[in-house]
Amino acid sequence: MQAFCIETKGAPARLCEIPQAPLGDNQVRITIKACGLNFADLLMQKGTYQDTPETPFTLGMEIAGIVAGTGNNVSNLKPGDRVAVFSGQGGLAESGVFDADRAILLPDTMSFEDAAAIQIAYGTSHIALEHRARLQPGETLLVTGAAGGVGLTAVEIGKLMGATVIAQARGQDKLTVAQNAGADHLIDAGEDLRARVRALGGADVVYDAVGGEVFKAAFRATNPEGRLLPIGFAGGDVPQIPANHLLVKNLSVIGVYLGGYLKFRPEIVRDSFSTLFHWHSEGRIKPHISQVLPLQDVATGLDLLRDRKSTGKVVIRINSPL
Repeated sequence: MQAFCIETKGAPARLCEIPQAPLGDNQVRITIKACGLNFADLLMQKGTYQDTPETPFTLGMEIAGIVAGTGNNVSNLKPGDRVAVFSGQGGLAESGVFDADRAILLPDTMSFEDAAAIQIAYGTSHIALEHRARLQPGETLLVTGAAGGVGLTAVEIGKLMGATVIAQARGQDKLTVAQNAGADHLIDAGEDLRARVRALGGADVVYDAVGGEVFKAAFRATNPEGRLLPIGFAGGDVPQIPANHLLVKNLSVIGVYLGGYLKFRPEIVRDSFSTLFHWHSEGRIKPHISQVLPLQDVATGLDLLRDRKSTGKVVIRINSPL
């Protein structure tokens, strides 16, 4: 079958032919129909992601498709079921074998493309804002990189949770995307972030997907007892946090890593995905997918992420045979 894989450490990912993996007793074989791209895929190519697998491996962290086979110990799924799987790897292929306890049944109303776009971006934001930061109605949420894959979902979920949302992004087109997702106030990346946020009353919760100088400015615009969520470092620099400033304003910096929960509290991820799928079926959330590309154009999709030319999610549609 075809897959977009990394064969040796340091080699570029490429489309190649690989054999089907054997099916274990507690696993399911999925005919993959769609796979979401993530910034972590770029880091895995460089070998700098915290969960980069040993080579050879296939990229692709979140998939949706149809169950083609089940292991001997799997009783809750059957061939023909439509499912989503937060796979961590192996998604950019025509087929894959995954642990059955990671598969979640899709609502009839959810497309494969939406299911592939919803898991990591929405799951990260939902767990970050509800489970970790305990965002409350009436609080002010600042989202940096607000038109990106995770930032846009934070805008949408923050608004659903009753917050006033300040969105920061680069350029009017991206700010308009954030506004359409529910942002109350818009700040261009070229403006003085600290001054603008403080003029709006400061931030109670900061959801930062950029890092670097943007995080520093947001840090200084956070209200006493505020909570800061360093989600990613798309700007390239991991910020160094001055502990003495945390003391002065009683601030909390809270780590969030969706994949980490699968290792010690997987029910947090399952419950979050169930909530998100329910919200989707009710029409309360709708993934913003800027590009849908075929498997042979994965490199183009990753370039869009690297060059920050996409908004929301880039999804790969895989026309796998059943």
